[in-house]
Amino acid sequence: MKLLKTFLFLTVTGFSLAQNYPPSAGQEGTTAIAYHSDLFNVWAEQVTIERGFINISNPEAQDQGSNYASYGQPENALGIADNTVVSLGDGGIAILTFETPIANGPGFDFAVFENGLNDNFLELAFVEVSSDGENFFRFPNHSQTQTQTQISAFGELDPTYLHNLAGKYRAFFGTPFDLEELEDNPLLNKNNVTHMKIIDVIGSINPDFASYDSFGNSVNDPFPTPFWSSGFDLDAVGVINQKVLGLQEVKRNSLKIYPNPTQDFFFIGNDEPVFIEIFDESGKLLLKTTSSKNKAISISSFKKGIYFVQIEKKGSKSLHKIIKK
Repeated sequence: MKLLKTFLFLTVTGFSLAQNYPPSAGQEGTTAIAYHSDLFNVWAEQVTIERGFINISNPEAQDQGSNYASYGQPENALGIADNTVVSLGDGGIAILTFETPIANGPGFDFAVFENGLNDNFLELAFVEVSSDGENFFRFPNHSQTQTQTQISAFGELDPTYLHNLAGKYRAFFGTPFDLEELEDNPLLNKNNVTHMKIIDVIGSINPDFASYDSFGNSVNDPFPTPFWSSGFDLDAVGVINQKVLGLQEVKRNSLKIYPNPTQDFFFIGNDEPVFIEIFDESGKLLLKTTSSKNKAISISSFKKGIYFVQIEKKGSKSLHKIIKK
């Protein structure tokens, strides 16, 4: 976390318009996760919506008979991402709850899906989580988009300027979040996240209405969007690490992957046979196999990078991150 803060500080102070963050879905180095990825264990099941104005700078403006966003139904945000959405409006809020809490496991823990038409027409939102439904904590976020000229209603954004803002990727590709990036706080149990807030970014650079990132920069995104589909369009939230499948399960099974990082192969420290699936960062399944004690798992044909190893043992699953050097 300290390294991340230092990196972000340097990008703000020394390279204010540098392209420091992962690119669009499908490009090398992206963190976008496809909706059909086997990394997802479950999808959000309950939601409440607080709609915002279609144009907060002109509260009297109306579309489809309302001055509030009205496109879609709250239940459109539930279940697997299918490009059926609910629009939040300017500053609108969605609160999602999870019967089985999200846990701070290896790598990314969940992903938020929007319905961006392409890699650059993007609408953004802040993400906050809570383990008690009362105290919410926002992911540290950063917008390096210029703030001199307002992005118009149908303007474009560059994903490499955006960090930890939902909506960074086009439809059917989730923006992932890692609970490890949140500051430790006695009011937040990162292994028992039960609630999540998705808060529409008001993309105006006018200080009377602007939303600000973790560094005090106004977040410039398409504004105004005076339509019934105004604001962030929430499609779904996919969960990767659940409380019962996260760190507690890893500890209980005492499973270890070694060596890690590795170049050609790795072992799993288990006494009994286990079933293994290996995914790349986009969630694409690369390998299915079984492993017994002292059996080497070869990844010599893989490119250098980060991979996820899902291990199933006696019906319980755990997800591990491995680095191919």
